[in-house]
Amino acid sequence: MRENLKKFIFSLPKWVREHLLPLLLTIRVGGLILAGFALWSFAEIAEEILERESYFFDKQILLAIAQWHNPLADRIVVGLTYLGQPTFLLIVCTVLGMGLLFNRKRSEATTLAIAAFGAAGLNLLLKDLFARDRPQLWDRIVDVNFYSFPSGHAMISMVIYGAIAYLLAINFPKWRVAIVVTAVFLILSIGFTRLYLGVHWPTDVIAGYAAGIVWLVTCILSLELFKARREVDRD
Repeated sequence: MRENLKKFIFSLPKWVREHLLPLLLTIRVGGLILAGFALWSFAEIAEEILERESYFFDKQILLAIAQWHNPLADRIVVGLTYLGQPTFLLIVCTVLGMGLLFNRKRSEATTLAIAAFGAAGLNLLLKDLFARDRPQLWDRIVDVNFYSFPSGHAMISMVIYGAIAYLLAINFPKWRVAIVVTAVFLILSIGFTRLYLGVHWPTDVIAGYAAGIVWLVTCILSLELFKARREVDRD
């Protein structure tokens, strides 16, 4: 079997062997490990939510964050949290998708659309499934509706900003570190704003990140596998 695998690899075009296979191996192994851990984390948190075991942990963190409230921070947080608004993110994806189509990058545009609308739909499904009430620890300065678990801002920003960062990183490899650091900082900041505003429990945000990672990795893997198949078909 090993010899057959070697023959198959060496039968592939040189470009695929030297560039695409190492990339796919890195993404698949690292991505699947990350997705597996995220899925396990989500399952653990979901179990605690169903058994109502996380309330004390969640409450203590929110009350500690409440001590940081001040008018200036309120304005900054309200502006920052808007960057994770699902409607805003879907608009961003639509604009970027049109740009990708204009540049004849149909597979990237399709993947971005699937990632965005899939994340939004999955989040609504999970919210309705768990039907967790939002925190009511203080008077909130923003209006929210629907259920709390998992955080839509955390989940959808993870998927969309993660997908955008991935597409930018593969097209601008020299800026890869800066792109990833910026995306991670933005995603984490958006999650924190939901805690600062008191509209989500900490476990909502963590679970949103976990579910978002699973869906993001799935979309990235599907894109890379599609590209690999297309390259093979061309050769």
